[in-house]
This record gives sequence, structure tokens and C-alpha cells, in this order.
Amino acid sequence: MKNLTKAFAVIALTTASFATFAATEVNSAPAGAQSVGVVSASTNGDDLTTLQGKLAAKAAKEGASSYRIISAGGENHLYGTAEIYK
Repeated sequence: MKNLTKAFAVIALTTASFATFAATEVNSAPAGAQSVGVVSASTNGDDLTTLQGKLAAKAAKEGASSYRIISAGGENHLYGTAEIYK
């Protein structure tokens, strides 16, 4: 039982710390931020929220503090690109 409690605590702390490093979606280039590249993602569904989540995860993985979706399209297979900023 004690090990189970510790496992939940570790998962909670890991999730909380990951959220602090997540990139934020913006509508325009942030003032004072520098564009550092572009990321792309795709999803096999028609859920735009899933695509946004994948782009946010890739932006965070690249160390971006924010990202701006510059293109998205598709019907049953969505794809998109986002410019990332530091």
C-alpha cells in the first residue's frame, strides 16, 4: 500500500512539473520573443484539439515557450504546422 501511495505521488509530481514547461499557444508573435523554427504534426482523426495538443507537445519538446499555429487542414487525417518562439 505504501508503494502504491509513493507511485501516485511520483506521477502527480511528474505531471505537475511537465505542465510548467508546456508551450503556450498564441495568436500572434509575442513581443520580444524570437522565432526558433517550425514544428509539424498530424492525427488520424478529425479532432482539432488533438492536433493542437500534438503541436504543443512538440513545441515544448523543442524548448519553446510559445507557439503559433500557421496552418492546419485535412478531413479524416488532420495535419498542421506551428511556428515556435523562445
